[in-house]
Amino acid sequence: MNKIDKLFAGRGDRKLLSLYFCAGDPTLEGTADVIRAMERRGIAMVEVGFPFSDPLADGPVIQTAATNAIRNGMTLTKLFDQLKEIKDEVSIPLVLMGYLNVVLRYGFEPFFRSCADSGVSGVIIPDLPFKDYMEEVRPLAQQYGVHVIMLITPETDDARVRFIDENTDGFIYMVSSASITGTQKNFDEQKQAYFRRIDAMNLKHPRMIGFGISNRQTLEAAQDHAAGAIIGSKFVSLLAKSSTPDEALDQLFASLSE
Repeated sequence: MNKIDKLFAGRGDRKLLSLYFCAGDPTLEGTADVIRAMERRGIAMVEVGFPFSDPLADGPVIQTAATNAIRNGMTLTKLFDQLKEIKDEVSIPLVLMGYLNVVLRYGFEPFFRSCADSGVSGVIIPDLPFKDYMEEVRPLAQQYGVHVIMLITPETDDARVRFIDENTDGFIYMVSSASITGTQKNFDEQKQAYFRRIDAMNLKHPRMIGFGISNRQTLEAAQDHAAGAIIGSKFVSLLAKSSTPDEALDQLFASLSE
């Protein structure tokens, strides 16, 4: 069973927390240490970003992380090598997140083969056209047992949401707002109405809410309307300022309890 499916099947009433970081930032060789620390500290799932020079959906924090990672020498090939080294010791799901250009250069078939070889359970490619996903990508992903996770936003209509729910695997990534990544102090009524609308649709796939989660208010709002929450920019910024991943996690947990 894919580790993502196993996670959601066995969670019970537990609300999940997933964290994102960009491989190669703040150090080229730190990927394994960050993942080990997350698993040790109870993070349910890890999104590992692979850097791209023009990350259009990302805010300044993750853009800076991607720039630093590229300068440090991080590549998709290097990342797969790092993940392969810890494949047998990491039990939580690893999800790669990055842009289509990088995957196209690597090649779809080699990409999914490398995902399987390095213990990756899922991938998120925000700019992957759904038509290309259905015709070319999904068959390859299923062949290698890797889930392709699709995103929905407040602008995604109900028919499209149901179509995505019927034709994807793993979970649905609910983007909290149709904007770039970054932290928010709270979710306004418009965003909460979006959460309630999707919750009322009784979709077959579990949902995780991301973008803008950085404190107790936004975390609880996300967890009230989904299986869990995804935090990116807040953790990336703390990781950049900390001497160890554990120090960054300590600061994150403190901010989420305030």
